[in-house]
Amino acid sequence: MRRRRYGGGDFRRAITVEDLRHLARRRLPNFSFEYLEGGAEDEVALKRNRDVFERIAWLPRTLAGVGLPDLSTDLLGENCHLPLVIAPTGFNGMLWPQGDRALARAAAEAGIPFTLSTVSNYPLAKLTAEIPDRTWFQLYPFKDQNLIDRLVDLALGAGCRTLVVTTDVPVLGAREWDQRNYRAPMKLDFANLVDVLRHPGWLRRVMIPKGAPQFENLREFLPPGVESALAGVRFMGTQLNPKLGWQDMEHVRRRWPGKLVLKGILCVEDAKRSVDIGADGIVLTNHGGRQLDSSVSGVELLPAVSAEVGDRLCLLVDGGFRRGSDVLKALALGAHGVMIGRAALYGLAAGGEAGVAHAIGLLRAEMERVMTLLGCRNLSELGRHLVRS
Repeated sequence: MRRRRYGGGDFRRAITVEDLRHLARRRLPNFSFEYLEGGAEDEVALKRNRDVFERIAWLPRTLAGVGLPDLSTDLLGENCHLPLVIAPTGFNGMLWPQGDRALARAAAEAGIPFTLSTVSNYPLAKLTAEIPDRTWFQLYPFKDQNLIDRLVDLALGAGCRTLVVTTDVPVLGAREWDQRNYRAPMKLDFANLVDVLRHPGWLRRVMIPKGAPQFENLREFLPPGVESALAGVRFMGTQLNPKLGWQDMEHVRRRWPGKLVLKGILCVEDAKRSVDIGADGIVLTNHGGRQLDSSVSGVELLPAVSAEVGDRLCLLVDGGFRRGSDVLKALALGAHGVMIGRAALYGLAAGGEAGVAHAIGLLRAEMERVMTLLGCRNLSELGRHLVRS
């Protein structure tokens, strides 16, 4: 009998994140899944993010008498039940109604932080009122300094303790497969319009109740007529800052009194510069393979960056994580924690908040099993002595 994945619609029967990915693919219209799944240009960096884990092999310790391992850790002063953070991702309302809220609720239940994107579809103040702990905010440093300051004040007023600044989007990457779905900017071609009609469940959940979701945290800054996320995309492209520099990060550091994380670091020199300006943490990332194609994976940089700055700031990494063993490999190479993006979004698209919780639960079970097989009682026992890369 030929191997095949579960082909039904019950996300609870998914036994891996990859199973959830297949469920999400069937639930979403093509243009929406392509936005979630695709990378820049030839998608070399996207593929590299996954391939890197195959080149890292375990060297387990046996007869260790581990019992149930402890997966808890401290990230930026917060006690987390797992070494995970839900990464900032935009347009989540196009995957599931109030998708950002569903992600945040599932993260809170799992005892891990959730990062709300600048281009989210749920108001930050409303979210922190409901979930006051472990809600981080991601900032795109636009070219309008007043807009940056207003968003920083928004995060501060909402009670956020951690601000994550994205540094690797001075311009948008060329996400060519995503662009091929449109006959004009944000206007789907005929084939994709027909495909949308083939997904009535998605239409009923996402579009019919209130129409396309909006950029809730940018509402006051958008010009008339571009309130929806779909219409606002072109406007947001005009607000990116091609002259983005370290002086902008220094300005944010002076204005923001809480924990500051710089997301988009991909070399040792920039990691050291992050320490110099007073960042509390960095995220080694190539933006999920969506910005500069053929860029190195954040995981590949972990040993060198950890050796230089790992004792001076919180070292996070993202990109391509689909298994609990992937997470543990990153920790063994020097990371303090891992940001997950697509892995959580597959669960969201497959089953909303419960689907996200299922994805996190799968990763947790895998981490517990691998830790036991490695002979580690807690995360502090992970290290480079357990891997060959």
